[in-house]
Parts: sequence; structure tokens; C-alpha cells
Amino acid sequence: MFQYARSMRAASLAAALTTVIAAGAPLTVAQAAAAPASATAQAAQQQIDRIAARFYDARAKYDPLLYATANGDSRYDDQIGMAIDPKVRKRYLAANHGFLKQLQAIDRTRLSDKARLNYDILAAEIQAQLDLERFPEHLLPLNHFDNIPSNLANYASGTGSQPLETPAQHRAYLHRLQQLPAWIAQAIVNMKEGMRTGVVQPKIVTTRMLPQFQQLRSSDPQGSVFYSPARRLPAAFSDKDKRELEAGYRQAAVEIGQALDRLCAFLEKDYLPAGRDTAGYGALPDGAAWYRARIRNNTNLDTPPEQIHATGLKEVARIQAEMAKLAPKLGYDGPLKDFPQWVAAQKKFKPFTSEQQVLERYRQIYAQVDAKLPQYFSLLPNARLDIQLEPELTRATASDHYTPVAADGSHPGVFWAVVNDPNEYDTVGMATLLLHEGVPGHHFHAALLKELPLPDFRKFFTEHPSAAAYTEGWALYCETLGREFGFYEDPAYYYGHLNDELLRAVRLVVDTGMHAQGWSREKAIAYAMENLGYNEAGAANQIERYMVWPGQALAYKTGAMKILELRARAQQALGPKFSYARFHAVVLGDGTLPLPILESQVNRWIEASR
Repeated sequence: MFQYARSMRAASLAAALTTVIAAGAPLTVAQAAAAPASATAQAAQQQIDRIAARFYDARAKYDPLLYATANGDSRYDDQIGMAIDPKVRKRYLAANHGFLKQLQAIDRTRLSDKARLNYDILAAEIQAQLDLERFPEHLLPLNHFDNIPSNLANYASGTGSQPLETPAQHRAYLHRLQQLPAWIAQAIVNMKEGMRTGVVQPKIVTTRMLPQFQQLRSSDPQGSVFYSPARRLPAAFSDKDKRELEAGYRQAAVEIGQALDRLCAFLEKDYLPAGRDTAGYGALPDGAAWYRARIRNNTNLDTPPEQIHATGLKEVARIQAEMAKLAPKLGYDGPLKDFPQWVAAQKKFKPFTSEQQVLERYRQIYAQVDAKLPQYFSLLPNARLDIQLEPELTRATASDHYTPVAADGSHPGVFWAVVNDPNEYDTVGMATLLLHEGVPGHHFHAALLKELPLPDFRKFFTEHPSAAAYTEGWALYCETLGREFGFYEDPAYYYGHLNDELLRAVRLVVDTGMHAQGWSREKAIAYAMENLGYNEAGAANQIERYMVWPGQALAYKTGAMKILELRARAQQALGPKFSYARFHAVVLGDGTLPLPILESQVNRWIEASR
């Protein structure tokens, strides 16, 4: 009789809890105290799921290119997003405050491990959005490294994150193009406000982006890159679809061309003269705090810039010492600062005569990696990596990169090799590059995200700034696995790895130098040239990227060093019980994690494995 009454009471409480959840209201302390633990935990988990779903949808609609399309979520491929509109930004941030308040009303201590992890990641992600609220990021809507007009132009090929294979996909992309003139108009309004308040780009950045927008224009609409999808419509499309799409693309090209004319005139006549001569965010209003917030946003850690700077100097010295030991093995005995140029001049490292030979060598490296994976990984994605050449449209300005597999299977995960001249494509960096951009780097992470049973806000979580420390840190960590895989027994491949790692260490120095220590662009370029062996143009290209994307360059080394630190901790604690496969399953198995949460997960695994 008592057992029956207790079960009836539990059922009625569960029903009451379900009603509360359906209403979207947080559980009160009294409700939580009166409910059985399992019912309370289940109700709280459902509450978290609802908040997470609303948060993800709000973020995806706010900036769909970055938060959806680039991550393989094609549901918002017809939207450009107006995140730069102050009114839209204000509403979005207000919604995030609401999500965080709802989340904090939930008693975290009553959650299951799975629900607690969702709670912690969601809280960290919402807070990451809000950390930048006080800073007028929308007043810097354009730069030469990343901007909406160029991103949409790159999508015109249909080979990247937004495929153009069906009439519906073309209409989605066309709808985005139709929204671009309004976005450009808002960008001009924002930059005018930035000129009034002192929040402007350096002059050199405007000098760099102006030709990009000039090149996107065309006197003939049908010669525009924004019309180009109409020239490649599949023969299988109906005549009606072809007519409508051709007309739509033509009109969009005309209107975008007019908007670009207005943008270029404004940049050249008004914005460029108002630009600043300083390199770093420290010169902007509240710039020191702004940069500190960018560090937190990109690394998940509140590390003082001077500490990061010191770490960078230490890492540069360590890697250069390794370079000095390696040089004689490659036959070089000159000054270390000239070592990179010597390697770059060696014909023996440039054996290719065709683009296909480059692809074939990458596929051979992929096969060698594939053979080693079972020794080091138990958690493997089903999706295979595709290796393709960067399209000619974007080849001249692109870097080798990866685009994630789509959740709906509409396109694979692709490593894009940028081969401008196969005769000048050298082999030294190929192994470390494939390990980073492909397998097991970005592809394992991105493909597993789509295959693991994760909520959307975690599934589509690779391109966000707050994901960079994990995303890029994991990929850089995977470069170090070339040692375990046997690649770096070849001195040339080991040089390629050290050379790339040195770049990431130099970034710690120059990023903090410019944004926190008042370094000029020229000083940062000189440091890069001295320590990387780059020519001035190559060094300037890197430095100008860090000028407009403060803190992002810190994510690679910060994340990789944290993963290596956690692995060393596990190896020391577990001794012969340590397993690479189990460690990697812990690091990858929960998807993208902020670094403090990743550390907590690894520590829990270590304790459970003792």
C-alpha cells in the first residue's frame, strides 16, 4: 500500500514537473526538494535541452554563415544574418542574458554527469557571447582577412560549405546574395559611427581590403562572380528553373555591383584617411580590456598577455634549438636564420610536375596515417576525408584548409590543397599539414561532432571563436603525432613540423606584442622575418591577419600545449595503464570543449583509471 502510494506520488510529481518544463519555467527550490532525485534530474535535463535549442537557433540565425553553414548545418543557407546591425545585436545579447538567467536557475548539483556537462558547456558558450558585449565589435564590420562579401563570393563556386547542386540550393544562395546590398549599407553606417568614436581599422588594413572589393565588381553583370553560378546550372534543371535563376543572379549581380561601388568610394575617400597608424587594439577606446576579452574568448583562459608573451619567447627558443640540431641532418651548416630560405630553395623537395601528383602524394600520406590510426585511436569517424584542389577562383589568395562534413551528408569533409604552381610545391610540410587539416586533426574532430549523439549547440561547434582553443589546439596537437606515426624520422618532414610549430610560437609573441605592448606593425614584421625566415611580404601577410583578428592566433599553441600537458599528466599518473587510444577518446568523445572543461574531463578519467 505504501509502495503504491509512493509511486503514485512520484508519478504526479513527474507530471507536475513536465508541466513546468513545457511552460519553460525553471524549477523552484520547493519543487526540486519535493521531487524524487531521478524525476528532478530528468526535468532539469529537459530544461537544459530546451534552453540549448533556443540558444543554438538564436545564434545560427544571428550569424548563419559562421555559426551554421561553415559548420555543416545547411538549414539557414538562405540567410546572410545582420549581426552587425546594432538593433539586431542588442536583441541577440538580451536573449543570451535571458538564456543564462534561465540556466543559472537550475540546480546544477542534482544533474547527471551528462546533463552537467551540457550545462557547463552551455554556460561557458553563453558567457563567451556576453564577454564581448561592452565592446563595439560591430563598428569593425570589414577587414581584408574575413568579410561577408568575399565569403559569399567564395561560396559562388559551390564546392565549399554551401553546395550548389539543386534548384533549392541555388535559390538559398541567391536569397543570400539578395540580402548583401543591405548588409553593405549597414557596414558603411557602422564604419561612419566608428570614425566618430575612434573605433577604426588601421590604414594598412583598408589599403589591403579595398582591392578585394574592387575586384568583386564587374562592369558586365554576367561577368560578375555573383552571377557565375548561373553559368554552371546543371543541364537537368527545368527550363523554368534555369530562366528564374539566371534572371535572379543577373539582378543580384547588378545590385551588389552598385553596393560595392558605394562601398569602395566610401573606403577610399572617407574611411582610409580616418584610419589609424597603430597596429594593436590597445590604441582603441578601452582597448586593453577589449584585447583581454578577446584572449578569454579565443583561449577560454584569462591569461595575462605578458604571460602569453613570455611563453611565446620560451617556445621560440626551444623550437629554434631543435632546428639547430636538425639542420646538419639536412646538409645545412649556415646561420640558423637563413635555414628556412635554404630549405625553400632545395629542388630535391620539389619533385612535382602536375597538380595531380601533389594530390597523389597527399593520398599516400593519408594511407600511411590510416594504417597507424588503430594503434592510437579507438574512436574513429565513419566519414572518410576527401582531398581536393582549391578551386581556381580562390586559389591565388587561399591557404590550405579544411571544410567540415555536412550533417545532412550533402558534402564530405574536405582538405583543400592550394597548388598555384606544382613545380614550386615542396614536400617538407605535407605530412604535418595533412595531420593538422585532415586526419586525425580537423576531420576527426568535425566528423565525430556530426556522428556523436550531441545537441545542436555542441554538434555545430567548430568555427566559433570560443571553440578555437580546442579546435585549433587539437589540430596542432595532431601535428605532434607525426613523431609517434614515424613521419618525423624523415628529417625533411620533421623540419616541416618544426617550421609550422615555430610559426604558432611566434604568433604568441607578435599578437601580444602588438595588442598589449604597443608594438608597431613594422616591429612585428621584423620579428617574424628574423625568427621565421619569411620575406617581408610573407611576414606582412601574417602580421596583418593578427592585427584584425586579435587573440585568435593565440588559440593554436595554447590549446595544443594544454592537450600535451594533460597527456603528460595522464602518462605520469597511470604509467603502464596509460593508453593513447583511451586518452584520445576522452579528448574527442565529448566534442568541442572549453579548455577548463576538457581539463576537468581528463582529470576525472585519470582518477577513474587509477
